[in-house]
Order: sequence, then C-alpha cells, then structure tokens
Amino acid sequence: MYALFVYYIDRIFIKLFVFFFLHGGVGMRISVKFGVAEKESVEVIVISLFENVRKIPSELDPLNKALGGVITNLLQNKDFTGKLNETIMIPTYKKSVPKRILLVGLGKATELSSDKIRQAAGTATRIIQEKKFKNPLMLLYKTEYKGISIEDVTRTVVEGVILSLYNFTIYKTLKKEDKTTINNFTLIVQKKDVLAKIKSAVKNTQIVAEAVCFTRDIVNMSGSDATPTFLANKAKEIAKKSGIKCRTLSRPDMKKLGMGGILNVSRGSSQPPKFIILEYNTKKRNNETIVIIGKGVTFDSGGISLKPGKDMDLMKADMAGAAAVLGTFKAISNLKPSTHLVGLVPCTENMPGGSALKPGDIIKYMSGKTVEILNTDAEGRLILADAIIYAKRYKPDAVIDIATLTGACVAALGTFTSGMLGNNDELKVRVKQAGEKCHERVWELPLWDEYYELIKSSIADIKNTGGQYAGTITAACFLGEFVENFPWVHLDIAGTFLVEKDTPYIRKGATGVGVRLLTQLILDWKKLPDARKKRKK
Repeated sequence: MYALFVYYIDRIFIKLFVFFFLHGGVGMRISVKFGVAEKESVEVIVISLFENVRKIPSELDPLNKALGGVITNLLQNKDFTGKLNETIMIPTYKKSVPKRILLVGLGKATELSSDKIRQAAGTATRIIQEKKFKNPLMLLYKTEYKGISIEDVTRTVVEGVILSLYNFTIYKTLKKEDKTTINNFTLIVQKKDVLAKIKSAVKNTQIVAEAVCFTRDIVNMSGSDATPTFLANKAKEIAKKSGIKCRTLSRPDMKKLGMGGILNVSRGSSQPPKFIILEYNTKKRNNETIVIIGKGVTFDSGGISLKPGKDMDLMKADMAGAAAVLGTFKAISNLKPSTHLVGLVPCTENMPGGSALKPGDIIKYMSGKTVEILNTDAEGRLILADAIIYAKRYKPDAVIDIATLTGACVAALGTFTSGMLGNNDELKVRVKQAGEKCHERVWELPLWDEYYELIKSSIADIKNTGGQYAGTITAACFLGEFVENFPWVHLDIAGTFLVEKDTPYIRKGATGVGVRLLTQLILDWKKLPDARKKRKK
C-alpha cells in the first residue's frame, strides 16, 4: 500500500514538474552587434574557416596580427585544416582581448551548403557548452556566399546554435555542476549596412528554433505524461496568443460527427481521445487556407495486433506529427504570416483491452466509407482519415498531413529523408523546396492507381493494409481515398522523427522534424495554380 502511495505521489510530482517547466527552449538570448573582433572582451570568440585556405580572409587580418600570426601559422603547419566540423581552441594569453579563439571548419568552399554552416555552428556551440563558457561570441566576418544570402547565412548559424544546445533533462536530477547554460550568444558583424537584416533574421529564426525545441520536448516525454489530454492542454496554451483559436472535440462530439477512425482506435485505452482544432488568422477571408494535420497516437502498443517488445518504448513518440503541428502553430503565432492556417490533430492511445478494436472489424466514417480492419497496428491512417474528412469543411487550398506512419518508409528511405506522396505536383515541389531550404528533406514515392487496387476489400469499401509490399505507398493510398478535390501531400516521418546518436546540431532523441519545413512552406506561400485538380479513379 505504501509503495502504491509513493508511486502515485511520484507521478503527480512529475506531472506538475512537466506542466510548469516544459518550456520548449534553451533559455538563451541571441544578440547582434557591430564591432571589432580583436577588441571584444569575451571568454571565447568563434571563427569559421574553409578547408585548406592558403591565406586567411582579409577581414581576419587585424585579429591574426593581434595574435602574432597564430592563425596563419596553424594553417601553414596544417595543425588546422578547416575540414567540416574540425575545431581547435587557441588561448590568447592576453595578446588580444578575447581570452580564446575557437576555429571551426566549414569544409571545401566549392561544396559549401546551408547545412554545413548549420553543422559548423552547432559543433562550435557544443564545445562552448562543454567548456561552460557563459557569454560566447561568434564572428560573422563574411555574411554572404555564392547562392547563400545574408538572411540564410544568419538563419543557419542561429539554427545550429539553438538546436545544438537542446538537451532533454526534465526527468533528470541534475547537480549544479552538471548544468551548462549559455546566458547570451552574441553574433558580431563588421559591416553596419547588414546589421538590420541580420537582426531581423536572428529574431525570426529564434522563434522557429524555439518551436522545434518545444516539439522535441513533447516527443521525448513519457507516454504516461504526454497523453491526448496533455496535448490538448498544450494547444490551449498556444492559443493564448492573439490570432489563434483552439477547440477540442471529446468523445461525445466525435460520436455526433461519426469519426469512426479515432473512436475505434481509442476503444482499448483508458485515456480519452481528443481531436484538437487550431486556427490562425480566421478574420481575413481572402487569404489562402492551408490545413496541416498531425498524427497524435500518444502511445502505440499495436493494439490487439501487439507489437514486439523490442523498441516499443519508442512508441511514446508516435505523436511526433501532432507535436510538429503544435510546434508550427507556436512559431506561426509569433511570425504572423497572412495565410489562414488550420491545424487538425487527432489524439489517442492504441492499446489492447477487452473493448479494443479487433482484426476483422468493419468501421464506418462520417463520409460513409467503410473500412475492413486487417491489422490494428495500422491505426495512424485510421485517425488521419477522420481529420482529412473534417478538413473539407474549410474548403482548403492545400492539405498537408505529417505522421510517423510506416516502418516501410524507414526500410525504403532510411533515416535521412521523409517520404512524400500526394496528388498535386506544384504542392509537392513547394514542400520539397521548403525541406531543402531547412534541411528537412523529403523524397517522393509514386501514388499510382495500381497501388490503390491493393487496398480494395471484398467485404468493405477498402481495407487498412495493402499486403506485404509497398507499405508506405498503400498507407498513403488509404489516406488518398478520403481526399476529395483539394491539393494534398502526405509526409511519412517514421525515419526522421528521431536520431539514435548525436549529430552536430541534434542530440540523440526527437528531432522536431516538420516544424521548420511546415513553417517555411507557410511563410513562402503563394496561390497554387490549378488547385482543384482531382485524382482520376
């Protein structure tokens, strides 16, 4: 009895801790200033260099001279080559005001990309964090490269800094000496004419990067804490921002509407399902309407079609699509684009139990379509279908759903890209471009009519699995059966929602994938041509 009492006290404490301290950020200020590097009184200043440069850039000459030519000597002796993410810390021994210089490599100049800038910034920031320096400075001596604008250079640097600092510790008992907080990270520029552009880019990027961290927090949380009700409450918190409305449908509302997917998937769980509706910019009627949908299975046991025990703990993150939609709204609420944005987030657990959905069951949707259940572990598509049907009432100009939907996507594409399928070529191009810009890359898979044949049922309209092959495609075909005459793209993030080991700017665990891509897509939005093209059947 005492042990049970202690257990519940612990659970209450954790829930209160999560409620008050889940902040979705790294608690750091990023500032921008005009200045001269060799006169800055800081613990460390970060400088990036290309690989195998024979001569240091002229902008670094004053600093190099103040150091007695140490940077030149390092390069000439090949003690520092500038390979991507290579670093070396140089103590100044009071030869200049900065106490240390941290050099970081950008790789070959001919192969520079935005993501390599992001990686270098992340790598340098991690070292600074490990050394417990509180107020570092990074020199942006060159703010524009061929094909990469001032704004993009700044954006990728800031993303690298903030995303690399993220560390999920809400369940850890940290000693004072274990805490490594950077109070202020300053970017210094040597040209006054670019200062305004850089400050604007820093402000906007920090908003998005903090939203990614917010998403990563939610995805990393225990499934017992990040329940459907918890996600609904997070949505309400986001809606406290002006311009955003939030409404949550509970089980009685879903029954009135006939939401056959989420009602049936939730049958085996003691957690009540929630259908979250977020809406931004409702007053401006002439703007384009984009609907984003996120799969919110807060724990996926597989239901009666129970998953193997190995790695089942990762199924607490089967709501990464839902978290990405919440994170996108968190960013959009501060960036204030003109687009009318709707977020639909069906949330439930998928658990076995006496009342659980069973293989062989037939379920019916509010559209009238019937589905034969062959596998209860193919549940994500069932709840997404409800949201796709619901999206119709907004007369959307585009619908994008994002979900950790199929292991087959990981088998096909690995962990470096998300799968993309859809019915509108222009929308797919835009999603791909947004993904390339923020390095949340997507790769298209076909959605031909032949694949739709694989989900036809002999006793219902369709079935919820398509057999042994092309699992990612047939899952998208299932969703496509509920899409009507609006442009639609499906993103399968089963391979990209987490990383299994640290990368230069993403720590092991949730990546927050989707937030930067969706935000970029919305910020760049223009009216789609031929928007009402319907798939031929």
